[in-house]
Amino acid sequence: MWVVKIGGSLCADPVLPQWLDLLTQIGGGRVTVVCGGGTFADEVRRVQAHWQFNDLAAHNMAVLAMAQTAYQLHALNPALQLAARKTEIPDLLRRGKTALWLPLELRRDKPDGRTSWDATSDTIALDLAKHLNAEQLVLVKSCAIDPQMTLNELGDAGVVDQQFAERSGDAAFPITLLHKNQLATMRALLLGEATFAPR
Repeated sequence: MWVVKIGGSLCADPVLPQWLDLLTQIGGGRVTVVCGGGTFADEVRRVQAHWQFNDLAAHNMAVLAMAQTAYQLHALNPALQLAARKTEIPDLLRRGKTALWLPLELRRDKPDGRTSWDATSDTIALDLAKHLNAEQLVLVKSCAIDPQMTLNELGDAGVVDQQFAERSGDAAFPITLLHKNQLATMRALLLGEATFAPR
């Protein structure tokens, strides 16, 4: 089972439907999609900066932003099967579907180690991959990705969030970052025509 995180920056990109087609047509039974918050999350950051409210509220709003993006992706490609809870994902995959996670269960009543901007949808996707004992984690980004950079360096550069590199050290699966234009690479990986290069 693979977790594929679609960066929120792709939400208004013309390439997005191609990614969704690929993940549903070839990834059925194997792929669980996690999406970033995109412009919905950007609005949370803007409003928090204006009103200076706490990170707990911002976290819950950002989770809702991810859910809004998931509903957008589902509207664009209804072959994606919404999973309201983590526990629903294995059954969807067994039925040959591509799962699309609605992370509403991540809302919190009290602050914890995830209720800050240091842990964004990148780390959330990593947590889900660990929970599901995934074979692969793929992060799809719009920004340039230097293949020579370590995860720590990518965190310092803002390509992944601050907690991602720290928490990925014990991951029992390869982690691959792809640029949005690397559709052919993703297709080859899904078809077994290419192999992952673990970071």
